[in-house]
Amino acid sequence: MSQIAQPNSAMAASLTSFVLFSFLLSNFALTSQAAYSLEGYTSKPLADYVPSVAPKKVMNVIDSCWRTRSNWATNRRALADCAVGFGKAAIGGKYGAIYVVTNPYDNPINPAPGTLRYGVIQTSPLWIIFARDMVITLKNELIVNSFKTIDGRGAKVEIAYGPCITVQGVTNVIIHGISIYDCKPGKAGMVRSSPTHVGKRGGCDGDAISIFASSNIWVDHCYLARSADGLIDVIRASTAVTISNNYFTQHDKVMLLGHSDKFTADKVMKVTVAFNRFGEGLIERMPRVRIGYAHVANNRYDEWKMYAIGGSANPTIFSEGNYFIAPDNSASKEVTKREASNWRNWTWQSSKDVFKNGAYFVPSGYGSCAPRYTRAQSFKAAPGYMVPALTSDAGPLRCLVGKAC
Repeated sequence: MSQIAQPNSAMAASLTSFVLFSFLLSNFALTSQAAYSLEGYTSKPLADYVPSVAPKKVMNVIDSCWRTRSNWATNRRALADCAVGFGKAAIGGKYGAIYVVTNPYDNPINPAPGTLRYGVIQTSPLWIIFARDMVITLKNELIVNSFKTIDGRGAKVEIAYGPCITVQGVTNVIIHGISIYDCKPGKAGMVRSSPTHVGKRGGCDGDAISIFASSNIWVDHCYLARSADGLIDVIRASTAVTISNNYFTQHDKVMLLGHSDKFTADKVMKVTVAFNRFGEGLIERMPRVRIGYAHVANNRYDEWKMYAIGGSANPTIFSEGNYFIAPDNSASKEVTKREASNWRNWTWQSSKDVFKNGAYFVPSGYGSCAPRYTRAQSFKAAPGYMVPALTSDAGPLRCLVGKAC
């Protein structure tokens, strides 16, 4: 039986002012629903830091776009209309067929129909879903072609214990609702990247997701942990990227935006990092930015070992409405870190952020560094105190067919 089916045609807490009430109604939907090491790490309780006045039933603007609909399983492609920020235009496989992954097996050279690799290498747009729960251990990096959506809703999908995902030289990719962890470096060898091309790869570093020279990319509601290199790297002039609603944990170098301090082509890079939860056991790079621009908005930081937001080579960073809980270590209370001595003119600004346990942000530069989104990309960042509610469902969701997710 073919694995490709053609597409169908088809507050909670009381508010203190009318202004804040109006803000919530317009932007959120209510729902009923030294050395640094991780060795020997013990998580600390976070309950004392969560404000009792924060609404507990608020969805962020991305989730309110689709999660209240009980027909998500028969209208999966509607998700493609819900991104915000620089990756808004990522349509993935919206205009393609549904492809069902039925087999967790992997063959990097000659993938079989029904496997994940067979779907992601196709040249035509595809919306890729999963027939059941599965753990996929890739034998080499998974090279994703343009106009693909990997949609894990309705199943528990894990990519683990081998090389993981490479998004290289392509456009319009959505990765949603899967867990990616314990990623290993890939070995040099032959890997298929399309139905007609098999090429020799030099091996990969072991990133959970590597975004390389690509555009219109959206990574949403994923769980990422414990990989050999970064959890998400956005490099080599990649741009128009949104990283949202993900849960990051147990890792050193979490997120890198920019290839190197000398790679000036990364000036085009624009990345939105929003509604993510940077959980326990993280050390640094949430993110680290080189040269380009990052809007870091409405993320929750449960602590860090070294720093949270860093950069080098004069990047522009706007931290807006985040919720920072500093570690207990008095030497690591600062949110920011510059990898340079001449950084005072770099434009790094903080607005509406909340700082707990002694956390503080060191701003620099002059003038506005607002993201200058288009009307379609734009969203209004909430005040930082709301972030624990807005990020409470970060990571993959357990969606049941016929019910709101």
